[in-house]
Order: sequence, then C-alpha cells, then structure tokens
Amino acid sequence: MTTDLAATLDVNAIDYTILGIYFAIVIAIGLLARRAVATSEDFFLSGRALPAWVTGLAFVAANLGALEILGMAANGAEYGIATVHFYWIGAVPAMIFLGLVLMPFYYSTRVHSVPEYLRRRFNAPTHAFNALSFAVASVLTAGVNLYALGLIIQSLLGWPLWLAIFVSAGFVLIYITLGGLSGAIYTEVLQFFVILAGLIPLVIVGLSAVGGWDGLKDKVSENTDLGASAFSQWGGTGVGDATNPLGDWIGIVFGLGFVLSFGYWTTNFAEVQRALSAKDLSAAQRTPLIGAFPKIFIPALTIIPGLVALVLIPQLGKEGGPTYNDAIPELMAKFLPNGVLGIALTGLLAAFMAGMAANVSSFNTVFTYDLWRPYVVKDRPDRYYLQVGRIITVIGIVIGIGTAFIAAGYENIMNYVQALFSFFNAPLFATFIVGVFWKRMTAWAGFWGLVSGTAAAILAYLSLNNKLGIPEIVFIESTQSRNFWGAIAAFVVDVVVTVIVTMLTKPKPIDEVKGLVWGVPDPDNPDAADAQNVRRWWESPKVLGFTALGITAVLSIVFL
Repeated sequence: MTTDLAATLDVNAIDYTILGIYFAIVIAIGLLARRAVATSEDFFLSGRALPAWVTGLAFVAANLGALEILGMAANGAEYGIATVHFYWIGAVPAMIFLGLVLMPFYYSTRVHSVPEYLRRRFNAPTHAFNALSFAVASVLTAGVNLYALGLIIQSLLGWPLWLAIFVSAGFVLIYITLGGLSGAIYTEVLQFFVILAGLIPLVIVGLSAVGGWDGLKDKVSENTDLGASAFSQWGGTGVGDATNPLGDWIGIVFGLGFVLSFGYWTTNFAEVQRALSAKDLSAAQRTPLIGAFPKIFIPALTIIPGLVALVLIPQLGKEGGPTYNDAIPELMAKFLPNGVLGIALTGLLAAFMAGMAANVSSFNTVFTYDLWRPYVVKDRPDRYYLQVGRIITVIGIVIGIGTAFIAAGYENIMNYVQALFSFFNAPLFATFIVGVFWKRMTAWAGFWGLVSGTAAAILAYLSLNNKLGIPEIVFIESTQSRNFWGAIAAFVVDVVVTVIVTMLTKPKPIDEVKGLVWGVPDPDNPDAADAQNVRRWWESPKVLGFTALGITAVLSIVFL
C-alpha cells in the first residue's frame, strides 16, 4: 500500500550523522533516567516530581506521533482545511476542560491511572473491563506509530517493512525499559523541538514551491478533486445533504468536538499520565493548558504539507500512486537538501517514537497497576511490580509489532485511529463524565453503561461501514463522519443505559465518593487547595486556559 521511497531519499553521511547523534542522546536520557528509578511510582509516574513546563511539552509531544504527523497530513490532503476541526474543536477545548475541571479529581485522589479512578468511583468489574479495553487500545494505537516509524526506516535504508518495524521497536524498547516514564517524558521534550525543526523547513519550502498561501489556494481549487471546498471549514455541513468532507455539523460538533475530543483528552491515560507525573496539583492542572498553546498552531505544520503534496504529487491518493499517508515523506524526498533532510527525518522519527512511547508507557502502567497487581499477583513488594512493569513493556512492544501490520492496511491511518477512539474512548467518556457530575450514579450503572456503550460503538461501526452483510441503515459517504456518528451512538447508548441501571440499583454511601464527585469534596485531602498556590498571575490555570480559548476563537473566525 505504500510507495518505495528508498530510491528517492538521497540520504548521505551528514543526514546519518544527525540521526546517529539524536539516537545517542535518546539512549543517554534513558540511562540517566534509570538512575532515578528506585520505586514503581518512579518508573510509572516519575515520582510525581516533574515541573509543569516539562510535563506540558511532554503532554503535547506524546500526541505528536503518527496520528498527528502522517495522519493529519493525510487528512489535509484528503479533506482539506476542514481538518483544523481536529485541533480547534477536537482538541483545545477538551485540553482546557481537563486542566481546569478534571485534573483535581485525578491528581488529588493519587490514582495511578484512569481505570483506578473508575474502581474507586464504581466497582471492580468496571475497573477490570476498562483496564482490559484500554490495554487493547494502547497496543493497537502503538502499532500505528510503529508502522509509521518503520515506514520511514524503510525509506532510509530500503529494508523490507517488517524488518524496519522490528528495528524501530528496538529503539523505543531501550529507552522506556531503562528510564520508565521519566525517560519517556524527557525524551518527548527533546522530541518536541526536534519535530518543529524537522517540519518548519518542509512547510516553508513547500509553500514557496506553490506560490505561497494564495498560490496554494489557487492550485488546490483549480487542479484537485477537492476544489475550492478544500479551504472551507464549515461549508457543506448541512444535515442530510452534507458535502463537507468531514460530514455534517452534528457529527463534527458533537461526534468530534464533544464525544471523541473530550473522550480522548480527558480519559486517555497516555495523555493524563503526563499530568499525573507533575510535582503538585497546580502543575498538573497547567500541564494540558501549556500543551494547548502549541496545539493551536500545529495545523500549520501538518495540514499545509498535506495540501502542498496534493498539488505537487499528482497521483497522491489515487490507485497505483502514493497513499495519503505518504504525503510528508514524498515532500521530504522532493524538496529537502542533505542536512535539512537529516533534521526532518530525525523529526519524523522523534514524532513516531514519542507517540509509541506514550502508548507503551501507559500500557505498562495500566497492566501492572490495574490488571496484574489487583487480580493476578497481590501483596508483593514494590520491587516486584517494578520488574513486572519492565517485562510487560517488552511484551507490549512485541504486541505492537503485530498491530503495526493492521495499521499498514489503511490508506489513511487517521480513519483507523478515529474508529479505535469511537470503540474505546467514547463510551469511557460517557461513563466517566456522568460519574463525575452525578453523585447518584451507581456502581453497576458504571459497568453496564461502559459495556453497552462499547458494544454500541462496534455495532455502529459495522453497520455504517456496511460490514454486517445487510443493507446500510444510513448512508454516510465520509469515513470520518461515520466514525463521528459511531461515537455519538456509543455515548448516547452508554448514558441511557447508565440512567436506567442507576434508577434500578442502590448508590454508594456519600462517604465512599468524597473527592471523586463534583460538589462532594474530601476535607482530609492535602491536595485540595494546592491549585490555589500560584505565585505569579501568568501561572494561573484559569488565565492560561481562557487565553488559549481566546486565541482559538480568533483563529477560527479568521479561517472560517
């Protein structure tokens, strides 16, 4: 499904030297971080000692994996400027909600993971079901990043894809196994700047080649199948007759902007884990808020290259030509000189390693703390669980190698990942958000709501994509729109079942949900007032959050 770029990437000694220096630094970070790992909390949560600026950059870097770089560039080429919805509606508001509203629930309860919060709020079956489904989702998503990483290695050396995937997995394995979450986070901070250094030259050169922004608009409008609609965010979003490539406004606003976005950013432990490693609640709250600022502007580095590739790579996305996933590698091969090419390749490799590291580090935490320790081997010394974490890291990467070949079967990996999010994140978000704000919600309502929501998501996916062998109930042309509506179905079914089961079962005593439900504080919680201990006004979570929202609103109007 991919083109052979090995012959077109003219990589020389300068490029390989840059790559070698980067990988040497990554391994050194892992070795240094290992010296600070003495307990399982050090390994899984960095001892809860990191400053906000470090966790904030790691928070956004953890998302700058294959999904962000190749996936969003692929979306830019396939769907046009409407892809900004994945950022300005589908990310920033949810990141701010996480920082201002939900982080106090996570951090002050001292949970190690999102499933652990569900155990305390609901019961063990809810906890076990979510831990297991999250573990599956993590290794599936890790496979996306590993596939993309292997694709770039293949392009560099001309190796078969399977060999490139195995070698790529080895690099990630080394620094996560050595340094745990600290090794991953400090590497992600480095990767954030390397990614920028790699993508910015590509955007500048690409825009120059098509005559700047105005030239890009003219050429896409006149010479591609998208036409002028490529530069319209909201055009063609009417319900029932949508012509927008992302579908109608209900799917975009409620499916993407609410269910999928809030589900990903507020309950995906690969992201939340970075905030939980912060040194105090104030720093934990500021983690996603700091990450929101670069997130606002990242579309310029991902969507624009996709549109440029659509103009300059005529066969992109067409039968027999490069797939949409190849947009950025094709531009690199076409434009970047040696040295700059090495930096760009390093940036791509850094992005994919960051994404996979985030998935694997969250997988090993959830498996160890939420599956192995409570249900398999209980009451062992802390050192035992530290060793389990390292072993399961290896196993997680081995499984990720297998799931990488699933990702390789998709022309646009963003379509695949959004389907995964509708299966796992949408029902979890429904259960989580109702449980946070409705103290009457019962333990068994949490379990059956989550199970029914997950089943509804899978059934909606199979039905909307005509995979049940029966006529489609609703025809939705856009693959992404089908994912959005599947997420809506999962959320609605989850909430309905939750309400019904709650009315039929008995809630927990109020003392058992203190600090876990909005409006029911825990007076004995030492972190309860910590977020108020902000010495400088610009560190205030509210100032950071509303500033990011304001910038997003202005840009949304400018590019309406």
